[in-house]
Amino acid sequence: MQSLREKWAGGATTFGGWLSIPSIVTAETAGRVGFDYVCVDSQHGAIDYANVLALVQALSLGESSAVVRVPWNEPGIIGKVLDAGAEGVIVPMVNSRAEAEAVVRACRYAPVGSRSFGPTVAGMRRKSYVSWAVDNVAVVPMIETVEALGNLDEILTTPGLDAIYVGPADLSLSLGLPPGNNDGAAAFDDALAAIVAACGRAGVVPGIHASGPLAERRMEQGFRMITVGTDLVALRAALADDLATAKGATPKGSDGAIY
Repeated sequence: MQSLREKWAGGATTFGGWLSIPSIVTAETAGRVGFDYVCVDSQHGAIDYANVLALVQALSLGESSAVVRVPWNEPGIIGKVLDAGAEGVIVPMVNSRAEAEAVVRACRYAPVGSRSFGPTVAGMRRKSYVSWAVDNVAVVPMIETVEALGNLDEILTTPGLDAIYVGPADLSLSLGLPPGNNDGAAAFDDALAAIVAACGRAGVVPGIHASGPLAERRMEQGFRMITVGTDLVALRAALADDLATAKGATPKGSDGAIY
């Protein structure tokens, strides 16, 4: 199975799923759907570290790369999710070059970084884990504030970054907009265009939290890491649609999560 870094190196656009429910059944289901990656959300999801370990193991039964969004830019928890078998880490609220450098250090072993060796679970799955990690662990800071927009080039030229990930809700709030995908609002559209352009200059993959209906637009804008489905949103929408159908109403569907 190709890693995300290998897919991006080949020019692929990758589509992902998102887990916020601490269920190994949900995780295995998502992992078998065919997503390029599935992200375990330990920032805003109802997921703790023990859940991360179990969900990453469940994802290993499918063909999706397991990615974890950590709660914050903290080296201990970043190293711990990687030791649990995460193949990539999404780190929220990275607003400066110094913060981006801290993300890289936490994800990489010496001499490039400062990750401590001890891949308790991850090491069981690969003969030469250290060399595999050097070539394949994806480092993905989030760009989601006006401050980060002002520091885009400095952040994106940080050695060791593979991709960035836009959180539309926090980005919108930082821009003075309601949380969500504010397509059509000049400030939001301009911010996304600036991020994609800066990624192009730096050779970094632009990623974003989206939905199935938004995927085509995000691809046209230049994004290459696009989350298109979230477990809790999909469950809620499907149940609501089934209830509406049973009552003779028109199902509403969902435009996806906005995290």
